[in-house]
Amino acid sequence: MPLNLAVAASICSLFCSLFAIVNAEDPYRFFNWNVTYGDIYPLGARQRGILINGQFPGPDIHSVTNDNLIINVFNSLDEPFLLSWNGIQNRRNSFEDGVYGTTCPIPPGKNFTYILQVKDQIGSFYYFPSLAFHKAAGGFGGIRILSRPRIPVPFPDPAGDYTVLIGDWYKSNHTDLRAHLDKGKKLPLPDGILINGRGSGAAFNVEQGKTYRLRISNVGLQNSLNFRIQNHKMKLVEVEGTHTLQTTYSSLDVHVGQSYSVLVTADQPARDYYIVVSSRFTSTVLTTTGILHYSNSAGPVSGPIPGGPTVQIDWSLNQARSIRSNLTASGPRPNPQGSYHYGLINTTRTIRLSSSAGQVNGKQRYAINSVSFIPADTPLKLADYFKIGGVFHVGSISNNPTGGGIYLDTAVMGADYRAFIEIVFQNDEDIIQSYHLNGYQFWVVGMDGGQWTSASRNQYNLRDAVARVTVQVYPKSWSAIYIALDNVGMWNLRSESWARQYLGQQFYLRVYTASTSLRDEYPIPKNARLCGKAAGRHTRPL
Repeated sequence: MPLNLAVAASICSLFCSLFAIVNAEDPYRFFNWNVTYGDIYPLGARQRGILINGQFPGPDIHSVTNDNLIINVFNSLDEPFLLSWNGIQNRRNSFEDGVYGTTCPIPPGKNFTYILQVKDQIGSFYYFPSLAFHKAAGGFGGIRILSRPRIPVPFPDPAGDYTVLIGDWYKSNHTDLRAHLDKGKKLPLPDGILINGRGSGAAFNVEQGKTYRLRISNVGLQNSLNFRIQNHKMKLVEVEGTHTLQTTYSSLDVHVGQSYSVLVTADQPARDYYIVVSSRFTSTVLTTTGILHYSNSAGPVSGPIPGGPTVQIDWSLNQARSIRSNLTASGPRPNPQGSYHYGLINTTRTIRLSSSAGQVNGKQRYAINSVSFIPADTPLKLADYFKIGGVFHVGSISNNPTGGGIYLDTAVMGADYRAFIEIVFQNDEDIIQSYHLNGYQFWVVGMDGGQWTSASRNQYNLRDAVARVTVQVYPKSWSAIYIALDNVGMWNLRSESWARQYLGQQFYLRVYTASTSLRDEYPIPKNARLCGKAAGRHTRPL
C-alpha cells in the first residue's frame, strides 16, 4: 500500500532527525511494509494468514553490519499489531524491540516506523509478530546481516544464499487458537510442518559442484525440528551471529526460535533430492519434505524419505555440545571471536529459573519461578522512562525457584548494567524447553540432565562455548549461560513455545544504570507511540 504524502513527509522528517543519534556514515536501508490478512493454503485448506506486502512468509531483510534499518509498518489488520526482531540486539534502544513490554501496539489503520541499527552484528535471524498469537498466522520473515566487505569471513562466498524458514503449523486460524488458550485450555499437537510457508514442495535450485548457504530458522510455535537433505552433508558455519567450528552433520536439530547457517555442496549425481523436516520429542512424528533441485537434474526425487532421530535426547544433547565457537574467525569486527575471554571473568550473580505448569482460577497457566506473567496496561519501558507508578515493580520475580504455587503478576527482574552474570535454566518438566532473551547474545557454557548444582560448573565450557540468542533445555535437565549485561533497557526473557509464552512463561529483565548519557542509552524515539498511562505525554520535539 503506498504511503500518502503526510506519512512520507513524517518519515523524511524522522530520517533527518536520526543523524543526531546514529552514525551518519553507516548506510540506511528503507522498507515500507503493509500488513494485511489474506487467504493462504499451506496445508491444503484455506486459512486466513497474515501477509506482508502480500507475501507469506514476509520479505527477507538483507543488511550489513552497522546498517540502519528504517522499517515503516502500516497495520491494515482489524486489531493492534507489533513486529519483533529475534536476535537483533537494538543496542541502547529497547524502545524499538517490538514486544508489548517495550513498544505500544500499532492500531488498526495506522503506521509505525521502526528505527533499528544492526550494530556490531552479523548472522542469521528472523522477525515475527509478537502480539495476540499472530505468529500462528504468519507475518514472519528472515533477517540476514552480512559482514562488512573488509572483514574476513571463514569460508568462501557461496554460489547462493537461501533463507529456510521451518516451523510447525495448525490448520486452525490464529483467532481460534487464541480463543482456545484464552479459555484456559492447552493446544493440541500441530497439524503439520512448513518449509517457507509450504506444507510440501518447497524447492531450492542448485548447480552441480557448487556450494550454497542455507540459513535455517525454526519460526514455529512449539516443536523442535530435525533438518536433513537426502545424500548430502551439511557443514555448520554460523549460529545466531557466531561463526562456529565447521563441523559436518548429516542432520541438525533446530529448536524452536533458533537459527543456523550451513553450507551444502551439490556433489551428488544430478537429480532431485529430498529435503526433510520432522518433529522431535513428540509422540506422533510430523514430517514434511521439500526438494533440492539440481539444474541439470536427470529425474525427480526417488527412494525412501531419509529417516532422522525422533525421541532420542542424548543424540541431540551430544550434537548441541559439539557446536563450538571458531575462536580465530572474525565476528562483526576484525578481531577474532576468541579475543573476549568470557571464561576468565568472575560472575557477580547467579539467577536460577525454573518453569512450571498449572491451573490458576481454573485456567491453564505457565510460569517461571512460580510467576505467570500478565501484561500491564502500559508498556513497561514507557512506564520506566516516564516514571509512572503502579505499572510494575522491580523484584516481582525471584532470583531462584520458590517451589510455591503459580500466581499472576507483571514480572520484572532488576539487573545492574555491566554486570557479568550466570543464568541457569532448570527444566523439571518432561518436555523440551527453549528460551530467548531479547537484546543480548550469551554463551551457552553447559547443559546436562538432572538437577543443576554448584558442582555442575566443573563441566562448563569456559573456552569456546557458542554465543547465541536462544538456548534449549532438555527434559528433566538444565542449561547454563553467561551474559555480559552491556545493553541498558527492558528486555523480554521468554519461552519460545508460543502457547507457554502467551500464557505467562516470560518476564522482563530491567538492565539499569543511573546514567543519562547517550553512550549508555538512547532517549525515547521521537516517533514513539504512547499508550496506556503514557498517553498524552510527550517524547521529544521533532
